[in-house]
Amino acid sequence: MTDTPRPRRHGLRTRLRRRLDDDRGSATAEYAVVILAAVAFAGVLVAVMRSGEVQSILTELVRGALSL
Repeated sequence: MTDTPRPRRHGLRTRLRRRLDDDRGSATAEYAVVILAAVAFAGVLVAVMRSGEVQSILTELVRGALSL
């Protein structure tokens, strides 16, 4: 019988540590969060711009700028 070294099995803690230390894909996740935040901000901006008060304020602002 030969004494061949058996492959060492890593414990759950070691495997979990390796998983948590692995940062592959983190940039993609960060870009996704930024894009979602930008879309949410754009949605709020569209809702504000559609309100009657904001439209009248912007119309008066443009009229005032063009009358110079």
